Amino acid sequence: MEKAIWVSFDLGLNGDYEGMYGWLDEHKANECGDNFAFVRYPFSKNPVEAVKRGIKSRVTLDKRSRIYMIYLNDEGKMKGTFIFGARKQPPWTGYGATAEEESIDEP
Repeated sequence: MEKAIWVSFDLGLNGDYEGMYGWLDEHKANECGDNFAFVRYPFSKNPVEAVKRGIKSRVTLDKRSRIYMIYLNDEGKMKGTFIFGARKQPPWTGYGATAEEESIDEP
């Protein structure tokens, strides 16, 4: 069976981009922006574990490597999960307008 997935990757400055690009090329991935790709990936039981095994066999990862996978589950719902690494504080934190309480200064 094959599943359509999207993969977002951040391997850091010294990451194994050559290995990642090799894996993407082997699976005829479509480029979707910087470090983001669409892939049709074969699997037998669990697509998340299949992709994780496939990438791990081809790409050298370290503690800073982050790879996020987006896919449709068996119920047709969009799901996303980090298959390597974890979420971190976004660079846009603090840029949004926030509602401030009105304060009245009296002389």
